[in-house]
Amino acid sequence: MTQTQTEHTRFERARIIGARALQIGMGAPLNASEEDLRKEFKSELISLFGVEEANIRFVLDPLKIALFEYERNLIPIDTSPE
Repeated sequence: MTQTQTEHTRFERARIIGARALQIGMGAPLNASEEDLRKEFKSELISLFGVEEANIRFVLDPLKIALFEYERNLIPIDTSPE
């Protein structure tokens, strides 16, 4: 888990999440486990694929994954001044 020294502005937050979503969309490894993502988005997976397949399907939206990682401080960012 990565801790930042200060809160990000809304512009920094948007830039970080957008850049991370692009990375995920291009095939970068995830910082969150598949099981954690399935738990977080279980109701959405059930509505899309049904109860049986919700346990084997995966969250497809890179933006949702990036937001999940950001909110749980899973994106390794160093914001300390040099």
